[in-house]
Order: sequence, then C-alpha cells, then structure tokens
Amino acid sequence: MSRPFASALIDTYNHERFIEEAIISVLEQDFPASEMEVLVVDDGSTDRTPEIVRKFEPRVRLIRKPNGGQASAFNAGVPQSRGEIVAFLDGDDWWAQGKLTAVAEALCTNPIVGLVGHGITEIFSDGRCHTELLREEPRFRINSPQGARAFRLRKSFLGTSRMTCRKELLLRIGAIPEALQFQADEFLFTMAAVFADVLILRQSFTFYRYHQNNFFQVNAHQDDPQLLRRKQRILTTLADLLAARLANERVPEKISNIVVSSVRAEADELRLMIDSGPPWETVSAEFRTFRIHEPDASLVRWLTKALILAPALLLPSRTYYRLRQKIASNPSYAKARKRWIPTHEPRHVDRYRAVGP
Repeated sequence: MSRPFASALIDTYNHERFIEEAIISVLEQDFPASEMEVLVVDDGSTDRTPEIVRKFEPRVRLIRKPNGGQASAFNAGVPQSRGEIVAFLDGDDWWAQGKLTAVAEALCTNPIVGLVGHGITEIFSDGRCHTELLREEPRFRINSPQGARAFRLRKSFLGTSRMTCRKELLLRIGAIPEALQFQADEFLFTMAAVFADVLILRQSFTFYRYHQNNFFQVNAHQDDPQLLRRKQRILTTLADLLAARLANERVPEKISNIVVSSVRAEADELRLMIDSGPPWETVSAEFRTFRIHEPDASLVRWLTKALILAPALLLPSRTYYRLRQKIASNPSYAKARKRWIPTHEPRHVDRYRAVGP
C-alpha cells in the first residue's frame, strides 16, 4: 500500500516565540517533501508570527484570517488541505522526529482506523518534562458503553498536536461550531471516534509546551476568574454541542452520556470555583469526577478521597477550592502527600518524569 499524501496543519495565534520551532519540526520530518504540504493558519495574530512564517515560503503556505479561535482556524485550514491525511499541530508545540512516518504507516496498515494519536511529552518553563504513554487498549471506538469509557480515559492522547485524521473523515464531520474558540480539537476527535476506529501509538511524538498563555490549562490561571469563566463557558458549550451532534448521529443516549459526562463534570467544577455553591454540590461534583477518572479505584482510594473532601462538607465551594489550592502549593504539604498519599497512577498510562527534554 502506497504512503498517503500528508498535510501538516499548524494553527497559530501570537506565537512569535514558538512558531519557528513548530515549523522546523515539521520540515525536518523523515518524510519526502514531495509527499507532504505544510499549511499555517494564522488566526489574526498581532505580533510577528506572519512575518516569521513567510520566511519558510514556498515550502510553507500561510493562510491568514481574522481572529476567531481554534474552530475557525480548523475550518479555514481543512478545506484547503490537499492531503489524504491531516496531521494537526498547535503553533506553540513541536513534533519529534519520525512522527509523520509513524502515523502515516499506522493509517496505511489499518484501513478502518480513521484517527491516530500517540504519547506526549509536556515541557514546563522550569525545564521539567513529563512523558505519558498509553499502556493498555490502544484501539477503540465510541460504538458501545465500553468503547465510550475507553475513549473517555484515553482522549488526552488525542489533543491537537497529537491527532492525525483521514481527510475523508474530517469532511464527514464537517465544519466545527465556531463558538469553540478553544477545545475545538475535542469536538473533532470525539466525532472522529464515533465514525471510525481510533488507534493510539505508544511512542511520544509531540512536545507540548506549558506557558502563561495556555488559557485552557486551568491550573495555571486559578487566580484569574475571567479566564476560569471563559473556560467554563467553552466547556459548557462543548458539552451541549457534543450532546446535540451525538443525538443527531443517533448515538444511543447511554453512550452519549458517558462521552459528555466528563466535559460537564469539568465545567461544573469550574463553576463552583468561580460562583461557589453549597457543600453538598462540591462533594457531588468531586465524587462524580473521581468515578470518571478512577473507575477501578480501590476502597483505600475511595477512603482517601473522602478524607481529602472532608473540609468540603463544611465550606462553600469557592472557599474550599481556594483553601485546597493554597494547601497544595505548600512545599511541606507536597512532600508529606508524596510520602503518605501517593499520586494516583492510572493503570492504562506509563508516566516518566525528567529534568529536561
């Protein structure tokens, strides 16, 4: 089977510090230039991003548009892509060597797979890096409750810079609702998993960069109510849009609820952080999230979670989350927790930590 022509689609907004590294990581792939194209969709940047991208013409094609967010960037880029497969990359991330070859070969040898993801290495500003690799069940589809649960636990391997999709599948999904200024990737990979099998490669092929403008990384912005509220609204919108689209595609309600529940749970927790709520609502939201992320938790884990949640029985939601954040940032607490209450490690994931990439 011949290798498919590939489109690398980079979405970017004010990434002048990072965009060159992203583009070079694509151009230096071990993939023939005659069998690929590189498109950069500039979502209305106000910095030097377009100027930097133009340095790579004609090997890179720049598509400029008014600022509208991630969904609008995807909607501008996908129709102009010529590839049989489209590999996505955020302008502040970069790919490891061998990425395009690996995902192209996976799609070639697995005709019923429509979407390929893979492991990820997170890079922090202090030089730390965390690598996550999938250990169990690398292939699944949202066509049963079991498949929906497998998707829900493994979707972190399908974010923008990790996902490669068949063009025909993207056309079937169609335009992504442009209300999704971010989290558009989740709408896309969720619907892809409904229409086709998903395969997760074990290798880490993406370097995901944490920086101050990662608006969707809530932990970096817990002191900024405006950013928290923005994400909460987007997540609520995403949940509503997914529920409506899944219903339109006649996905059974039991399966749809499994898929959408994790999005709603995250939105509910953010709402409680921002607007507060009664103690019982905090406890309910926390246990709901716990059941989603640790479906096979032991009795010890449940008791530990209950102990940690004890203050939530007495405090308004916003007060509880602020107190939890303050305690979690205390170095002494972190050391004690590491010794006495180790962080939960999912059975389906291998995690590695290092000082630098």
